[in-house]
Amino acid sequence: MKAIVVTDRAEGTRGMKLVECPEPQPAINDVVVEVHASGFVPTEMAWPSTWTDRRNRDRTPSIPGHELAGVVAALGYGTTGLSVGQRVFGLADWHRDGTLAEYVAVEARNLAPLPGDVAFTVGASLPISGLTAWQGLFEHGRLRAGQRVIAHGAAGAVGSMVTQLARSAGAHVIGTGRAADRQKALDFGAQEFVDLDSATLEGVSSVDLVFDVIGGDIGKRSARLIRPGGTLVSVVGPPAARPVDGLAIDFVVESDRAQLSEIVQRVRDGRLRTNIGLIAPLDDTVAAFNSTERRAGKTVIRIRP
Repeated sequence: MKAIVVTDRAEGTRGMKLVECPEPQPAINDVVVEVHASGFVPTEMAWPSTWTDRRNRDRTPSIPGHELAGVVAALGYGTTGLSVGQRVFGLADWHRDGTLAEYVAVEARNLAPLPGDVAFTVGASLPISGLTAWQGLFEHGRLRAGQRVIAHGAAGAVGSMVTQLARSAGAHVIGTGRAADRQKALDFGAQEFVDLDSATLEGVSSVDLVFDVIGGDIGKRSARLIRPGGTLVSVVGPPAARPVDGLAIDFVVESDRAQLSEIVQRVRDGRLRTNIGLIAPLDDTVAAFNSTERRAGKTVIRIRP
């Protein structure tokens, strides 16, 4: 099968190569999925799991990418809940070969059915962005209607999901980003926008929840804006500063079939819009992820026409 592999951590996406690899075989409780579309998060190149297994042993050449949409091609021993020929989407395991390939082996529990009226490219754009936003807002942030939320990077893949889900839950959303992102953030539902290059973040009145996808100095300054009892949720590692009288939480997204199903249903009925910036074929993957052009939104790789 065709697949993208990486071998050198220092090279990052520049070291991506399109090669021929053996097709994966399903382990117990696995399925093999014929991948039709794959999502990718550029920060994967910095994740230890891209380069080593759970025992910290080198596992290169490794296939990156963890989001997928496709069709079940084979079942491992003992696998239940899915069937050959079924359309699915979800997340591949962090420490195993990923989804920038024509086939991938995935634990069945990490996948959810993909309705027939949802395109594979749409399905592949949802797992990390949608689940990260959902879990950060509702599981870790305990968001409630009427609360004020800062969504950093509100025009990005995760931030746009945060914005939409928070608005639909009855929150007042303040989006942040670059000046060029203002209209896109507002289109996704932000009621206010802060240009982080020129505006003063400290000018925002206190909030109940900050969803941080940036970290660094922005994360530190954001912590000071949180009301007593509020929460700073980070997806970029442990926060460098904590709210004076609140919680600071960092987490790694986990696959959840019920949440995936809820997210895709919201896409189907129009309550949630995807944020895809580029769709590229597998043969153009290396060029797509090494472009100097700035793109707002998620890049999705179409594995099959």
